Amino acid sequence: MFLGTYTPRLDEKGRLILPAKFRDALEEGLVVTRAQERALAVYPQQTFEALMAEAMKAPSTVKPVRDYQRMMTAAASLEVPDRQGRVTIPPALRDYAGLDRDVVVIGAMNRAEIWDAQTWQDYSEASEKAFAEMDNEITSLFQG
Repeated sequence: MFLGTYTPRLDEKGRLILPAKFRDALEEGLVVTRAQERALAVYPQQTFEALMAEAMKAPSTVKPVRDYQRMMTAAASLEVPDRQGRVTIPPALRDYAGLDRDVVVIGAMNRAEIWDAQTWQDYSEASEKAFAEMDNEITSLFQG
């Protein structure tokens, strides 16, 4: 499970040093792709493949299904961290998420997410009130 908040920096080649606590789960390969709110999602390769296997079961004749499948896979990039735990974030994904130098990597349970630092701060501040007001409505969804 991916937990925590980290503030690495992108280097001049668009590489990111993965948080040490995430490296074991990602060392065999990972997929970087778009996430909602202009962030990037980083999945262990096996987790991404399982997620997409489920998505392939949905009927591609339904437009929201096609949209989801396309958005998740069109920009997806299979990466393997180097010995220093670095991965390259492809330019198209850096552009999508507005990444420059200062980034935030958060744990988001089955994935890590990469955010532009200012975008993460703005999102966190805007989401705090709604988070504070969450109650049993949300947790009841988990028991589905």
